[in-house]
Amino acid sequence: MVREPVGIGRQDGGGGRRTAGGRSLWAATVGSVVETFDWTIYALLVPFFSGQLVAPGAPGILVSYTGFAVGFLARPLGSLLLGRFSDRRGRRAAMLLSMTVVAAGCFALAALPIADGFGAGSAVLLVLIRMVQGLAVGAENSTVAAYVTETAPPRRRMLYSGISYGGVILGTVLCYLVLAALLAHFGPADLRAGGWRVGFAVGGLLGLTAVLIRRWAAESPEFLACTRSGREDGDGQDSRSRRLVRRNAAAVFLMTAGLTSGFYLTITYLPEYVRHTAGPADARGTAAMVAPLLMLLVMMAATGALADRVGALPVFRTGLLLTALAMVPAYAAVGAQRLPPWIAATLVLACLAGPLATANVFFARLFPVRIRVLAMGLPLTLSTALFGGAFPLMAEALADAGRIHLVPWAATAAAVLSLAATCLVHEPAQVSAPGAVGGRTSRGESR
Repeated sequence: MVREPVGIGRQDGGGGRRTAGGRSLWAATVGSVVETFDWTIYALLVPFFSGQLVAPGAPGILVSYTGFAVGFLARPLGSLLLGRFSDRRGRRAAMLLSMTVVAAGCFALAALPIADGFGAGSAVLLVLIRMVQGLAVGAENSTVAAYVTETAPPRRRMLYSGISYGGVILGTVLCYLVLAALLAHFGPADLRAGGWRVGFAVGGLLGLTAVLIRRWAAESPEFLACTRSGREDGDGQDSRSRRLVRRNAAAVFLMTAGLTSGFYLTITYLPEYVRHTAGPADARGTAAMVAPLLMLLVMMAATGALADRVGALPVFRTGLLLTALAMVPAYAAVGAQRLPPWIAATLVLACLAGPLATANVFFARLFPVRIRVLAMGLPLTLSTALFGGAFPLMAEALADAGRIHLVPWAATAAAVLSLAATCLVHEPAQVSAPGAVGGRTSRGESR
């Protein structure tokens, strides 16, 4: 039996529902901020800490990017374990657990011993910590997606989706601001000498803040109602239902490929891409990335509101098409030094805004409540690991082989794959569990 947490508030009545909905949205968003800060600050700090944590003679940047990739590769297993936990024990409990582990991992990274005194053990600990964090956040995104889907006002689900995923952008903005501040305060040399630890310590403090906020979050009323009833209306156990779940899971896996590749190329690997093609970025160039990210926040809210009117699928498809068309020209112009990196990032992120804004709720509503986190999270994390977490490693390998120009082509191919995969989507009629907020909608859309 699932207990309602303290502070769940009233879900009936306009004022009570708005208060609970706003508190739930804030709890979901703050976790996205912390998760993204943790993973992005790691990628951005790789060029600075790799020399201290990887023994001399080893390819430091490649080893450190391996830690980035391993963390993502651990996410599917975490999704399997925590996804089941979330579907059985509740969204709130899973979100609290994931943030607690992420915060502890950040503090552990900040305290890692250097290779000069600890040898290869520093690199081993680095990879192990990233693996544990990957397990912890394996179901974070899908749990947040389910939580927002089940607590958002029915006519604003895609807007809430865009706002909650905006936490990812806010976390990235914080990363670039922190990195710019560290570069300005320490300088590149002192940042390599140990100033990088401050970035991970900031992530730990943000994680503790998220834990405190989530302690006051309400459990999803739709999940509680489904758990109490022991069934979900409209969700049969026949072979057709299982086939639709598998089909939508395959669609989620493929649709995620283009989103995660384009996002991680633009957000985490862009500084290294610029270094390989146009020279290293300074503090001012790093801070310039804040502008396109803030623009993305606004566009995600706007495209989420649009999707509430016209449907998620048209907005999702249009964004992927624009991304496929813009990626190669934008990055070719950066490589030729005809376009500042922050303008290229603005163009690409503007194209990705619609798919990023709608993905959380769009994907979650393809699956029934009782298996929503696991059914969505497993293909999502597998795709993110293969196409997102490994992207910097693949890009760096191409750069070492003198093929840096192929990096944006790889992201374009992933976007085309995702666009084609939208044809697999079957949007089932959504029937809320008894007592849930929102009632009945059809074809997976907010009405």
